[in-house]
Amino acid sequence: MPLIETENLTRLYQLGGETVTALDGVSLAIDEGDFVAVMGPSGSGKSTFMNVVGCLDRPTSGSYRLDGELVSTLSRDALAAVRNRKIGFVFQQFNLLDRLDALSNVELPMLYAETDRASRRDKAIAALTRVGLGERIHHRPTQLSGGQQQRVAVARALVNNPKMLLADEPTGALDSRTSVEIMALFQELNREGTTVVVVTHEADVAAYANRLIRFLDGRVLSDSRHEPVDAAMRLEQMPKTHHIHQEAAE
Repeated sequence: MPLIETENLTRLYQLGGETVTALDGVSLAIDEGDFVAVMGPSGSGKSTFMNVVGCLDRPTSGSYRLDGELVSTLSRDALAAVRNRKIGFVFQQFNLLDRLDALSNVELPMLYAETDRASRRDKAIAALTRVGLGERIHHRPTQLSGGQQQRVAVARALVNNPKMLLADEPTGALDSRTSVEIMALFQELNREGTTVVVVTHEADVAAYANRLIRFLDGRVLSDSRHEPVDAAMRLEQMPKTHHIHQEAAE
C-alpha cells in the first residue's frame, strides 16, 4: 500500500523577479516498508521533494497524499501536526540541544504532542535503548561522539512511532565506519517495518536502500530497485578501529 503518493507535483519559486521550477510534474508512489534513496545534483529538486514529502513545504500545484490523507492543501498548523504524528526527521548536523542530555533531547517531540511526563520518559528511554544508547541517557551531546549524537537524533525521530523516517544526508558529518553503523541501524528499523527515505549525494549510502530515485532539473530521471548492500555484513568486514573522539566521549 502506498505511504507516499504524489501526482503532477510542481513547486515554483520567485527569485529576483524570475520564476524557478524546483519540481516539475513529479508523480510517484513510495510503498509502506520501502527503503528509498533519493539522489541528484545540486539544484535537481531532491531537497525540494524532501521538504514537500516531509510536510515542511507545500507544492505550488499537484497533489500529495501521505498515508491516504491529502496533505498538499493543509494549513501550516495542520502540516505541523501531521509531521509530528507521522514523520521522524534525521539531519546531517544532528540538531541536538547542547544544554540538554540525550533523554531530554529525545523527549522534545513528545512535548509538542502533549504526552504526559511519565510516558515521555519511558518512551524516550525505550527509543535510546533501541538505538544502543541505553547506558548514555544522561550524557549531553558534547559528551558523545558524532555517531552517538546521530543515534540520539534517530531515537528522537522514532519516539512518536512515525510511519516514515526521513533522513537528509544523515552520514555527511560522520566517518566511514560510523556511517555504515548508522545505515545498519536504518536497515534494522526498515526490517521492523519503518519506511525509510534517505536523501544523499553519496552512491555508497544509496547502495543500502532497495530503491533509488534520481532527480534532474526538477523531474524524476530514473526510478529503479536493486538488492541492497547489507550494512551489518559490511561492518564485519571493516577494521574495528576506535577513533580518538569516540574514546574521549566514552
